[in-house]
Amino acid sequence: MDTIFITGTAGSGKSLLASRLLKYQQDNDQFSIILNLDPGVVNLPYEPHVDIRDYVDTHTIMDTYDLGPNGSLLMASDMVATRLEEIQTEVDNLNPDCVIVDTAGQIELFAFRASGMYFVSNFHADNKAMIFTFDGMLVSSPINYVSVLLLASSVRLRLKTSQINVLTKRDLIIERLKSVMEWSSSITALESALNSEKDTLSSLLSKDLVRAAAKSGLMEGLVAVSSLTTSGMVNLTASLARILHQGEDFGG
Repeated sequence: MDTIFITGTAGSGKSLLASRLLKYQQDNDQFSIILNLDPGVVNLPYEPHVDIRDYVDTHTIMDTYDLGPNGSLLMASDMVATRLEEIQTEVDNLNPDCVIVDTAGQIELFAFRASGMYFVSNFHADNKAMIFTFDGMLVSSPINYVSVLLLASSVRLRLKTSQINVLTKRDLIIERLKSVMEWSSSITALESALNSEKDTLSSLLSKDLVRAAAKSGLMEGLVAVSSLTTSGMVNLTASLARILHQGEDFGG
Protein backbone atom coordinates (compact mmCIF):
# COMPACT_ATOMS: atom_id res chain seq x y z
CA MET A 1 0.00 0.00 0.00
CA ASP A 2 1.27 3.45 -0.97
CA THR A 3 0.49 6.58 1.04
CA ILE A 4 0.62 10.11 -0.34
CA PHE A 5 0.33 12.97 2.16
CA ILE A 6 -0.79 16.28 0.64
CA THR A 7 0.36 19.35 2.57
CA GLY A 8 0.61 23.06 1.80
CA THR A 9 -0.61 26.49 2.74
CA ALA A 10 -4.29 27.22 3.39
CA GLY A 11 -6.25 27.75 0.17
CA SER A 12 -3.53 26.30 -2.06
CA GLY A 13 -5.81 23.61 -3.47
CA LYS A 14 -4.85 20.54 -1.45
CA SER A 15 -8.32 19.02 -1.29
CA LEU A 16 -9.11 19.64 -4.95
CA LEU A 17 -5.76 18.15 -5.94
CA ALA A 18 -6.51 15.12 -3.76
CA SER A 19 -9.82 14.59 -5.56
CA ARG A 20 -8.21 14.92 -9.01
CA LEU A 21 -5.39 12.55 -8.10
CA LEU A 22 -7.95 10.04 -6.84
CA LYS A 23 -9.92 10.21 -10.10
CA TYR A 24 -6.75 9.89 -12.18
CA GLN A 25 -5.76 6.74 -10.33
CA GLN A 26 -9.26 5.28 -10.52
CA ASP A 27 -9.35 5.97 -14.27
CA ASN A 28 -6.11 3.97 -14.51
CA ASP A 29 -7.54 0.96 -12.70
CA GLN A 30 -5.95 1.59 -9.32
CA PHE A 31 -7.98 1.16 -6.15
CA SER A 32 -7.23 4.33 -4.23
CA ILE A 33 -8.98 6.02 -1.32
CA ILE A 34 -8.89 9.43 0.36
CA LEU A 35 -8.33 9.87 4.07
CA ASN A 36 -9.46 13.29 5.27
CA LEU A 37 -7.19 14.31 8.13
CA ASP A 38 -8.58 17.82 8.66
CA PRO A 39 -10.82 17.77 11.76
CA GLY A 40 -12.09 21.30 11.16
CA VAL A 41 -13.01 21.26 7.48
CA VAL A 42 -16.64 21.98 6.63
CA ASN A 43 -16.92 21.27 2.91
CA LEU A 44 -14.84 18.94 0.75
CA PRO A 45 -14.79 18.46 -3.05
CA TYR A 46 -14.92 14.67 -2.54
CA GLU A 47 -16.56 12.07 -0.31
CA PRO A 48 -13.80 10.74 1.98
CA HIS A 49 -13.50 6.99 2.37
CA VAL A 50 -12.05 7.49 5.86
CA ASP A 51 -12.75 10.70 7.78
CA ILE A 52 -11.04 11.97 10.93
CA ARG A 53 -14.24 13.87 11.72
CA ASP A 54 -15.84 10.53 12.59
CA TYR A 55 -13.39 10.32 15.49
CA VAL A 56 -12.54 13.93 16.36
CA ASP A 57 -15.14 16.67 16.06
CA THR A 58 -14.13 20.30 16.61
CA HIS A 59 -17.68 21.41 17.45
CA THR A 60 -17.94 18.84 20.22
CA ILE A 61 -14.54 19.92 21.54
CA MET A 62 -15.67 23.56 21.58
CA ASP A 63 -18.76 22.70 23.61
CA THR A 64 -17.04 20.24 25.95
CA TYR A 65 -13.97 22.32 26.80
CA ASP A 66 -15.43 25.80 26.28
CA LEU A 67 -12.88 26.64 23.59
CA GLY A 68 -12.98 28.97 20.63
CA PRO A 69 -12.45 27.85 17.01
CA ASN A 70 -8.66 28.14 17.15
CA GLY A 71 -8.30 26.40 20.49
CA SER A 72 -10.56 23.55 19.40
CA LEU A 73 -8.55 23.09 16.19
CA LEU A 74 -5.32 22.87 18.18
CA MET A 75 -6.78 20.28 20.53
CA ALA A 76 -8.38 18.35 17.67
CA SER A 77 -5.09 18.25 15.75
CA ASP A 78 -3.32 16.78 18.76
CA MET A 79 -6.11 14.26 19.28
CA VAL A 80 -5.67 12.93 15.73
CA ALA A 81 -2.59 10.99 16.83
CA THR A 82 -4.58 9.25 19.59
CA ARG A 83 -6.93 7.76 16.97
CA LEU A 84 -4.20 6.49 14.67
CA GLU A 85 -4.80 2.82 15.44
CA GLU A 86 -8.52 3.08 14.66
CA ILE A 87 -7.86 5.00 11.45
CA GLN A 88 -5.21 2.48 10.42
CA THR A 89 -7.63 -0.38 10.97
CA GLU A 90 -10.33 1.31 8.90
CA VAL A 91 -7.88 1.92 6.06
CA ASP A 92 -6.47 -1.61 6.20
CA ASN A 93 -9.97 -3.09 6.07
CA LEU A 94 -10.52 -1.30 2.75
CA ASN A 95 -7.21 -2.74 1.49
CA PRO A 96 -6.45 -0.01 -1.06
CA ASP A 97 -3.52 0.20 -3.44
CA CYS A 98 -2.99 3.80 -2.43
CA VAL A 99 -4.15 6.15 0.34
CA ILE A 100 -4.26 9.86 -0.44
CA VAL A 101 -4.12 11.77 2.84
CA ASP A 102 -5.62 15.27 2.71
CA THR A 103 -4.09 17.13 5.66
CA ALA A 104 -5.29 20.13 7.68
CA GLY A 105 -5.87 23.42 5.90
CA GLN A 106 -3.58 25.15 8.37
CA ILE A 107 -0.18 23.58 7.65
CA GLU A 108 1.20 24.52 11.08
CA LEU A 109 -1.41 22.32 12.78
CA PHE A 110 -0.13 19.25 10.97
CA ALA A 111 3.54 19.78 10.23
CA PHE A 112 4.77 21.66 13.29
CA ARG A 113 3.02 19.88 16.11
CA ALA A 114 4.25 16.55 17.45
CA SER A 115 1.02 14.80 16.50
CA GLY A 116 1.54 15.37 12.77
CA MET A 117 5.05 13.97 12.73
CA TYR A 118 3.90 11.05 14.87
CA PHE A 119 1.06 10.26 12.45
CA VAL A 120 3.32 10.35 9.37
CA SER A 121 5.99 8.22 11.04
CA ASN A 122 3.66 5.60 12.49
CA PHE A 123 1.04 5.23 9.76
CA HIS A 124 1.82 1.83 8.24
CA ALA A 125 2.42 1.77 4.49
CA ASP A 126 4.82 0.06 2.12
CA ASN A 127 5.84 3.36 0.55
CA LYS A 128 5.27 7.00 1.50
CA ALA A 129 5.55 10.29 -0.37
CA MET A 130 4.71 13.90 0.45
CA ILE A 131 3.25 16.54 -1.85
CA PHE A 132 3.64 20.20 -0.88
CA THR A 133 1.38 22.57 -2.79
CA PHE A 134 2.70 25.94 -3.95
CA ASP A 135 -0.29 28.22 -4.56
CA GLY A 136 0.29 29.60 -8.06
CA MET A 137 -1.50 32.85 -7.24
CA LEU A 138 0.66 33.34 -4.15
CA VAL A 139 4.10 32.46 -5.51
CA SER A 140 3.93 34.47 -8.73
CA SER A 141 6.22 37.07 -7.09
CA PRO A 142 9.83 36.07 -6.31
CA ILE A 143 9.72 37.16 -2.66
CA ASN A 144 6.58 35.12 -2.04
CA TYR A 145 8.08 32.18 -3.90
CA VAL A 146 11.11 32.18 -1.59
CA SER A 147 8.87 32.38 1.49
CA VAL A 148 6.84 29.35 0.43
CA LEU A 149 10.00 27.50 -0.64
CA LEU A 150 11.38 27.92 2.89
CA LEU A 151 8.10 26.67 4.36
CA ALA A 152 8.15 23.64 2.05
CA SER A 153 11.75 22.91 3.03
CA SER A 154 10.83 23.18 6.70
CA VAL A 155 7.96 20.72 6.27
CA ARG A 156 10.24 18.30 4.43
CA LEU A 157 12.81 18.43 7.23
CA ARG A 158 10.15 18.15 9.91
CA LEU A 159 8.22 15.20 8.47
CA LYS A 160 11.28 13.39 7.07
CA THR A 161 9.49 12.09 3.98
CA SER A 162 10.42 12.30 0.29
CA GLN A 163 8.62 15.34 -1.06
CA ILE A 164 7.39 16.64 -4.39
CA ASN A 165 6.73 20.38 -4.70
CA VAL A 166 3.63 21.00 -6.82
CA LEU A 167 2.62 24.33 -8.33
CA THR A 168 -1.19 24.49 -8.25
CA LYS A 169 -3.56 26.74 -10.21
CA ARG A 170 -1.24 26.86 -13.22
CA ASP A 171 -4.20 27.76 -15.41
CA LEU A 172 -4.63 31.01 -13.45
CA ILE A 173 -1.06 32.26 -13.93
CA ILE A 174 -0.38 31.43 -17.57
CA GLU A 175 1.47 34.71 -18.13
CA ARG A 176 3.76 34.12 -15.12
CA LEU A 177 4.04 30.33 -15.36
CA LYS A 178 7.30 30.27 -17.33
CA SER A 179 8.99 32.62 -14.87
CA VAL A 180 7.89 30.69 -11.78
CA MET A 181 9.04 27.40 -13.29
CA GLU A 182 12.41 28.96 -14.12
CA TRP A 183 12.80 30.17 -10.51
CA SER A 184 12.25 26.62 -9.29
CA SER A 185 14.94 25.15 -11.53
CA SER A 186 17.55 27.90 -11.73
CA ILE A 187 19.05 29.80 -8.82
CA THR A 188 20.42 32.30 -11.35
CA ALA A 189 16.93 33.04 -12.69
CA LEU A 190 15.54 33.41 -9.17
CA GLU A 191 18.34 35.73 -8.03
CA SER A 192 17.83 37.83 -11.15
CA ALA A 193 14.13 38.16 -10.35
CA LEU A 194 14.91 39.07 -6.75
CA ASN A 195 17.25 41.84 -7.97
CA SER A 196 14.23 43.60 -9.46
CA GLU A 197 12.43 43.78 -6.10
CA LYS A 198 12.03 47.32 -4.72
CA ASP A 199 12.67 46.22 -1.14
CA THR A 200 16.46 45.90 -1.22
CA LEU A 201 16.80 44.41 2.26
CA SER A 202 14.21 41.69 1.54
CA SER A 203 15.87 40.99 -1.78
CA LEU A 204 19.31 40.54 -0.21
CA LEU A 205 17.96 38.35 2.59
CA SER A 206 15.98 36.23 0.13
CA LYS A 207 19.04 35.66 -2.05
CA ASP A 208 21.08 34.56 0.97
CA LEU A 209 18.33 32.13 1.97
CA VAL A 210 18.02 30.76 -1.57
CA ARG A 211 21.76 30.11 -1.77
CA ALA A 212 21.66 28.29 1.56
CA ALA A 213 18.70 26.18 0.41
CA ALA A 214 20.44 25.33 -2.86
CA LYS A 215 23.65 24.40 -1.06
CA SER A 216 21.69 22.11 1.28
CA GLY A 217 19.89 20.40 -1.60
CA LEU A 218 16.50 21.77 -0.58
CA MET A 219 15.81 23.76 -3.74
CA GLU A 220 13.94 21.44 -6.07
CA GLY A 221 11.93 22.01 -9.20
CA LEU A 222 8.16 22.34 -9.31
CA VAL A 223 5.61 20.13 -11.01
CA ALA A 224 2.95 22.45 -12.42
CA VAL A 225 -0.61 21.12 -12.18
CA SER A 226 -4.09 22.45 -12.83
CA SER A 227 -6.84 20.75 -10.87
CA LEU A 228 -9.34 22.43 -13.19
CA THR A 229 -7.98 21.06 -16.47
CA THR A 230 -5.87 18.19 -14.95
CA SER A 231 -2.93 19.50 -16.98
CA GLY A 232 0.32 18.25 -15.47
CA MET A 233 -1.20 15.21 -13.78
CA VAL A 234 0.88 12.84 -15.91
CA ASN A 235 4.07 14.58 -14.78
CA LEU A 236 2.95 14.45 -11.16
CA THR A 237 2.22 10.73 -11.23
CA ALA A 238 5.57 10.12 -12.94
CA SER A 239 7.30 11.99 -10.09
CA LEU A 240 5.36 9.93 -7.55
CA ALA A 241 6.43 6.75 -9.35
CA ARG A 242 10.08 7.70 -9.00
CA ILE A 243 9.67 8.04 -5.24
CA LEU A 244 7.26 5.21 -4.52
CA HIS A 245 8.25 2.59 -7.08
CA GLN A 246 11.72 3.59 -8.27
CA GLY A 247 10.30 4.73 -11.59
CA GLU A 248 7.89 1.90 -12.28
CA ASP A 249 4.45 2.80 -13.59
CA PHE A 250 2.21 4.41 -11.00
CA GLY A 251 -1.54 4.45 -11.48
CA GLY A 252 -1.28 3.36 -15.08
